[in-house]
Amino acid sequence: MSTDLVWLLTRNNSSFLVKRNGVQFSREPGNLLNINSLKYSGVAPHKNVDVAATDKGVVLSLRKKGAANKPVKSLHQVTLTTGARSAARSVKNVVKGYRPDLEKAALARVSRLLEVKKGGKVYKPRKLRGAKARKAASQ
Repeated sequence: MSTDLVWLLTRNNSSFLVKRNGVQFSREPGNLLNINSLKYSGVAPHKNVDVAATDKGVVLSLRKKGAANKPVKSLHQVTLTTGARSAARSVKNVVKGYRPDLEKAALARVSRLLEVKKGGKVYKPRKLRGAKARKAASQ
């Protein structure tokens, strides 16, 4: 089926659709910004880009255009286990030639996933100043 036909059928009625406060979001796999639009849809376009987190790193998935009848063979997945800069460079180079309109969204998703995976900053407790403060803390 054509991209436009699939989008017309799924844009208002989809199990992935979330409508809150007058805004429509989409939870479908392959939707980089979770916005319900044809550009970011993970279901409608033949050429699709997805970035997901794994235990080892980040997985970049590309949907091949000609393998629509064979869903298992239609995905090409690459696991990026190197650092954040290397992963971002790899995603940028791959997406730039495949879907240039999604380059910025894919980089934002990679950056956010690696930031969350890294964990938050651990703050050490502040030193107590003065005799009264130390005495109050010890009791």
